[in-house]
Order: sequence, then C-alpha cells, then structure tokens
Amino acid sequence: MFTIPEQFSAASKATLEAQLALLNALTNKTLEGVEKVLDLHLNAAKESLEESNAATKQFLSAKDGQEWLSLVAAQTQPNAEKALAYSRSLASIASGLQAEFSKVAEAQISETSRKMLELVEEVTKNAPAGTENAIALVKSTIGNVNAGYEQLTKTTKQAVEALEANLNTVTQLQPAAKAARAAGKK
Repeated sequence: MFTIPEQFSAASKATLEAQLALLNALTNKTLEGVEKVLDLHLNAAKESLEESNAATKQFLSAKDGQEWLSLVAAQTQPNAEKALAYSRSLASIASGLQAEFSKVAEAQISETSRKMLELVEEVTKNAPAGTENAIALVKSTIGNVNAGYEQLTKTTKQAVEALEANLNTVTQLQPAAKAARAAGKK
C-alpha cells in the first residue's frame, strides 16, 4: 500500500507525462495544419502567377478597347470562383485541424480525469473521518471541468459547422448568380 504523498507524487508524474504527450500531439497536429496551409498558399501563388502571365499576354494582344474590356470581364468570374474555392480549402483545413485537436484533447482529458478519480478513490480509502465533504468537492470539481470541456467542444463544433454551412450556401448561390447574369446579358 502506498502512502498519500507517494500517491500524489506518482499522480503528479503521470499528469506531467500526459501533459507532455498532449503538447507533443497538438504540436504535431499544428505543424501538419501549417504545412497544409502553406501548401495551399504556394499552389494558389503558382496558379495565380501562371494565370496572370496568360492574362497579360491576352491583354497585350487585344486589338481595341472593346476586346480588352471583354477580356477583363471574362477574368472576373473565374477569379471569384477561385477565391471561393480557396476559402473552402482553407476552411476545410481549419475544420480538420479542429477535429484532430478535439480528438486528441478528448482522449487526453478523459484519461487524465479517469486517473484523477482513481487517485481520489484510493486516497479516500485512507482518508481520515470527516473529509468526505472535501473528497466530494474534488470529485465534483473534476466532473465540472469535464462538463465545461464538453460544452466548449460542442460550441467549437457548432461554429465549424456554421462556417461550413455558410461556405456551402455561398457555393450554391454562385451558379444561380452566374445564370442570372447570363440571362441579364441576353
């Protein structure tokens, strides 16, 4: 049987190791997310440069002002669609990163809570009479922390879902706006 100081020392060591593992996992997920965003930026920059070169050649080859204006107008719609696609990709990366963070944090918090409750139960066995209220308070605090984390997770998921829904709405409106403009030109 362990004494209470040894139990707390072991629990402190386990908690520190768990926190380091969590930090390591979150750092790795963050770096993966940064890598995806950088890749997205680099691809967008490459495409933009190539398209700018092609557009410049078209603009320079325009025979008159009317042809030049029609070339400018032709560039507007694809650029708006590309910006929307870029936004969707960025939101997808953020959503995926949030989901990974939640998964890692949920697992870690669940494990830490379980260990803390086990420690409290073990200490309770050796606790002097009259400490029941303090032990109940510790258990209640652990439960409240878990409930707060679950609420934070739900709120974050709702925010990400709202962002995705807004992007989907904009995406669905884009073809309708294009059709309306085409009908207006006729």
